[in-house]
Amino acid sequence: MSTVHTITPDELDELIKAIRRHYGYDFSDYSRASFQRQVLRCMTKAGIPTNADMVEKLLQDKPFFDWFLESVTVNVTEMFRDPGFYSDLRTNIIPVLASYPIIKIWHAGCSTGEEVYSMAILLQEAGLLNRTRLYATDINPANLDKARQGIIPLQAMKEYTANYMQAGGTNQFSAYYTARYNHAIIHKELRQNIIFLQHNLVTDQVFNEFHLICCRNVLIYFNRDLQNRVFRLFADSLAPLGYLALGLKESLLMTDVRSAFEMVGPKTKLYRRKT
Repeated sequence: MSTVHTITPDELDELIKAIRRHYGYDFSDYSRASFQRQVLRCMTKAGIPTNADMVEKLLQDKPFFDWFLESVTVNVTEMFRDPGFYSDLRTNIIPVLASYPIIKIWHAGCSTGEEVYSMAILLQEAGLLNRTRLYATDINPANLDKARQGIIPLQAMKEYTANYMQAGGTNQFSAYYTARYNHAIIHKELRQNIIFLQHNLVTDQVFNEFHLICCRNVLIYFNRDLQNRVFRLFADSLAPLGYLALGLKESLLMTDVRSAFEMVGPKTKLYRRKT
């Protein structure tokens, strides 16, 4: 396998521009250091020694680009990740959402679906799933294909069960899926109100009005300008008094829209849009 030593800033710009022109994906406002690491990791894995070779491969080999896209859009996710967040949702947010006749929730950057299925379980336990529409979006079509299937490696369910219990779950977690061979298949009734859509936070616009938007551990990969644009998108997409959920390392503090929100869950990064 060829060794990849480095990629210069100009070379990285060349690669980003080539992808934008050819495929329409714009990585120019992603965190520079993080995106460069992901590109170098892909080059090393693929045995591609130079940026010129990488650009040529990306533009001429669509399956390779699909693999690249899946690799550079970080897909770290799990069911009931950060149990305290789900406990806060269960106790303080879902009872408020129950006052709406139809509840609309957006999971932006849903990856392979584990977090949206966690939300579906909370809503099912609160008796609200039947009148909720869950919109789960991601930039990566491969992620959405996996998420739609609702198939999760069975070995992960032990950890997910522990997360669920720490989040205040009282049912048998195994009641929400069927074990088959080495996989767990999320039950159909949890999947039926989830709408999976491709949506690019960099370029796409408002497509509905939501009572809750969850975008957790996505914005840390964007630079400050792109974070501000996405936060404005979320503010415009929320109903008055709607909620915004961020990852534990993310914050509205230094953003343009901070005055439009009040914090309601300091430890769990839950915000509410002001009227």
